[in-house]
Amino acid sequence: MNLLSIIIPLLFIPSGESSLTQVTERDSVLIADQLEYGFRLDSLRAGTVISLPDWSSVAHDTIALVRTWQARPLKVRGRKTGRGDNRIFSVRGYVVLAPFEEGTYELPPILVQVSDSARCDTLVFAPSKVEVKSMPVDTATFEINDIKGQIRYPLTFAEVAPYVAGGLLAVALAALLAWWLARRARQAEQAARRDPPHIVALRELDKYRSDRYWAPDKQKTFYSGITDTLRTYIDSRFGIDAPEMTTAELFEALKSEKDIPQDLFAELKELFECADFVKFAKFTAGDDVNAAALPTAVRFVTDTYRVEIEQLPGGEEVATVD
Repeated sequence: MNLLSIIIPLLFIPSGESSLTQVTERDSVLIADQLEYGFRLDSLRAGTVISLPDWSSVAHDTIALVRTWQARPLKVRGRKTGRGDNRIFSVRGYVVLAPFEEGTYELPPILVQVSDSARCDTLVFAPSKVEVKSMPVDTATFEINDIKGQIRYPLTFAEVAPYVAGGLLAVALAALLAWWLARRARQAEQAARRDPPHIVALRELDKYRSDRYWAPDKQKTFYSGITDTLRTYIDSRFGIDAPEMTTAELFEALKSEKDIPQDLFAELKELFECADFVKFAKFTAGDDVNAAALPTAVRFVTDTYRVEIEQLPGGEEVATVD
């Protein structure tokens, strides 16, 4: 048997029994079962070189070499420091064999060359025997039968539960999607039937008809509500981004609108400037100014709406401004 490397004359030293374990543990070794055949070395110092024999010639018709030599460290003691390497290793080496014929096999001994800086030895592990068996057949009662089909086991709840849960989830998602689409359709329909801007503005202005808003502590709410409603109406009626404009910018943009009479334009501007003083300068308006604020706002909405109706061809009146 050849060794992978032989450098100097060797000293053969008995080293105990070799190991033989099944890859898949059974109570007996059957034909084609894989076996790990190898050895174990303890107390190997760091830097020791192990040379393993060449087992390629072991393979023949009745026993095959499935895997060549494998070496795995089992445990390590000590550690490597700057002063030196004091680690001690335990190593297991093995090959994987597979017998393909019934009988008793005597495996060859294992020769392992171990060398370090001081010496070089060959350790000999005694051979092992293995008995390979085949599946017993009772020839007296043996009867050839047709190949059986696959065994079908009854379904269990644990197997069906994921599919049931997935189906219920899919139904729930479909119902949620249908509800969302229906809600979107209702919202679109409501938006199509929404009241025209002048109706919305007059409805909002009507909330401030009471003179209770004339009190000094409520005038800010009074003028903010009126001017905010007018800004929203101007945005819808004239296409001017009134809610985002200052009073000066708003009336500069309204100056070019021919549908607004000059006297109404002046009254509306005066209303917005008074509202700015109330909201930002803590100004308190008199009762006569408060009494004129809401009628001015209502007249602006109704007059600009009437102007648009008069401009429609044929004099036909419509319920929307757009």
